[in-house]
Amino acid sequence: MEDSAHPRFFDHFPMRRVTAASLDDALAADGALRIVFLWGKDCPNCDIAKGQMLLTPERFTWPDVEWLHDNVYEDPAMATRMGLHGIPAFFVYRGATRLGRMSQWPGTAEFVQAIERLRAR
Repeated sequence: MEDSAHPRFFDHFPMRRVTAASLDDALAADGALRIVFLWGKDCPNCDIAKGQMLLTPERFTWPDVEWLHDNVYEDPAMATRMGLHGIPAFFVYRGATRLGRMSQWPGTAEFVQAIERLRAR
């Protein structure tokens, strides 16, 4: 599951791994806000997102938000389920209700602003 560009990303930016088969259970646990990060090993655009997240991890950490992730190269059922046309992709849920989707990496400021808007709902 490690990437060559950021081999210890998930050590420095912990996220719970999910799969297409386990996503519903992870989302239904409660009404918490969750970000699902869909990525692929050695994906250049995913590496850009990971690199920027590692520069300022505190900007991507909220006490009421849980991060989930899945390598869709290893779990193509997730890519199909989410209708992916490219990665990275970020889906935001409150409980099982999808609130939003970012289909590419918009940059740190734009990403944080989008999540802040969804948290305020």
